[in-house]
Amino acid sequence: MIDVPFPQVSEKDPDAEGVLATWFVVDGQQVREGDLLAEVAVDKVDVELQAPSSGIVRLLVKEGDVVGQGAVVARIET
Repeated sequence: MIDVPFPQVSEKDPDAEGVLATWFVVDGQQVREGDLLAEVAVDKVDVELQAPSSGIVRLLVKEGDVVGQGAVVARIET
């Protein structure tokens, strides 16, 4: 299983957070490496989150959740 972490949003603040704005996949969906999984909002900037590998995605947080950088937001079953 491969963890999909929330991206690093600040090098200066280890406790920095962002919002998981939109999922572009559903739980249990087959994805390929590089597929767009989600969009995250950080300090008025949107960042795309891509699949690090191919497999079945398991979502661990909901749209609108505030998430700390590095937290696991999904897992991919390979």
